[in-house]
Amino acid sequence: MHSEGPPAAVLLVDRDPELAAEIMAFLEDRDYEVEWVDDGEKAYNRLDSRPFDVLITDLNAHRIDGMRLMAVAKDRNPEICVVLIAEQPDVALATEAMRQGAYDFQTKPLNLGKLEAVIEQGIGHQRLVFEQYELKRRLDERFGLGSLVGQSRQMVAVYNAVRQIAPTRGSVLIRGETGTGKDLIAQAIHTNSPRRDAPFVKLNCASIPAALVESELFGHVEGAFTGATRPRKGRFEVADKGTLFLDEIGELSLALQAKLLRVIEHQQFERLGDSRTMSVDVRLIAATNRALENMIERGEFRDDLYYRLRVISIDAPPLRQRREDIPLLADHFIKEACATHSREVAGISRNAMDLLMRYEWPGNVRELKNIIEGMVIMARPGKTLDVSDVPGYLRRTTAPEVSEIRIPTGATMSEVERIVIEETMKVTGYNKEACAKTLGIGLRTLYRKLKEYDIR
Repeated sequence: MHSEGPPAAVLLVDRDPELAAEIMAFLEDRDYEVEWVDDGEKAYNRLDSRPFDVLITDLNAHRIDGMRLMAVAKDRNPEICVVLIAEQPDVALATEAMRQGAYDFQTKPLNLGKLEAVIEQGIGHQRLVFEQYELKRRLDERFGLGSLVGQSRQMVAVYNAVRQIAPTRGSVLIRGETGTGKDLIAQAIHTNSPRRDAPFVKLNCASIPAALVESELFGHVEGAFTGATRPRKGRFEVADKGTLFLDEIGELSLALQAKLLRVIEHQQFERLGDSRTMSVDVRLIAATNRALENMIERGEFRDDLYYRLRVISIDAPPLRQRREDIPLLADHFIKEACATHSREVAGISRNAMDLLMRYEWPGNVRELKNIIEGMVIMARPGKTLDVSDVPGYLRRTTAPEVSEIRIPTGATMSEVERIVIEETMKVTGYNKEACAKTLGIGLRTLYRKLKEYDIR
């Protein structure tokens, strides 16, 4: 008996009202939601108006036959359970129906017990497919392309590059300013690769003292240096069969660059203080915010390592070059911050978003995330994030230059007043005291006008 979740929706198509009533009573008694129509054209229209989990149709339905209805239904829901009903046995037709995706082909008089069993099988299959889809969606949101947010031309190029690069073994160099999400691109490459079930290991070369980087990369044995009281695996060893992401690769010393080149070329290395050679299978992804070509000219970076790293390269675009993605990112970070900090806000106002769109974002996506997170934490529960919630330094640096205010011909006086107040608020960086002073009105009057015209 069907009982899990909401009632499954069944569309029944048959010209015989007595048979239809019998099937409806049987299925409704087993918690199915059944809708009956008496011809194929009506069924076609119903399939377009709402989703169905099950289609039970007479093979010779009036106007549009059952085979055509099955094709339409599977186009709307590829996993729909379709049962075709015929007046007489027809092996050839039944075989063709099953080949095209029908779950069952029955002849009259119907075996309602068998019909129920077929429907249960179909519903169970749909539930399994949905659960697998939900799992994949959640994994993609956390680790796959879903962690990369944006619809701009630049981000579409990144998505396409990740999809093309991921299945290969080639080394990857990701270039971009600090805060552009280079680590998320690296994670997406790994998660969409054949190595997805193996480790994804990260090392920020700039965050570790230079004297310790070699040990972090290759590991050490006991007594290799002062303080090495026990043996330790390096990142290459931990990442065996998986992916190693080296962020800020430009910070490595020339000596370490030479050792890294050997590992990339031969997949071999020695722990510090150990003469034994170890072999690994590691895909390397490197990232940098520095111009490695200029470092090569100055003798600060090995050209052979550079060309070995950039077998494939991806440029992570700065946020100021993809401003159209800011609303999507802001919405994503608001939801993320609300979930992380158990807060609740009602979105962000148009004027606050206008400020975010005009800012230059030297810290890129990371800066936007941090700002949104702070705004959410400090906001009153249930409020809409407004200009007053935006950090003061950002409001000051995004105030537009004074310019002429254009009033459309035929505007009413109240519309003129609204336009003037709104534009003056922008010019003053949404500083209400400065706006009131510029307009020559009292602060209380300005507050009243802002509320009257719903300017936020």
